[in-house]
Amino acid sequence: MRKIVLAAAIAGAALSLAACSENTEDAATDAADSAMADTEANVEAAGEAVGDAATAATEAAADVGAAATDAAATAEADVQGESTEAAKAD
Repeated sequence: MRKIVLAAAIAGAALSLAACSENTEDAATDAADSAMADTEANVEAAGEAVGDAATAATEAAADVGAAATDAAATAEADVQGESTEAAKAD
């Protein structure tokens, strides 16, 4: 009689552990999926930030180039005694 009760208790414990392991596996899969989605969102945000920074740098470089051209034309106009427009045309 004791063996039957012991066998039933062992079987019940084995089933409980199997169910617990399945729940743990499901939770781990959900956590991994969530982490992957978060990483994907962060990569997209970083890509957009880099693109925005590149656009801003390009626009700033264009502004600096235009300012340098204006400054050079002004200096040439002062040295040669001509208008800035004439100096730019040279």
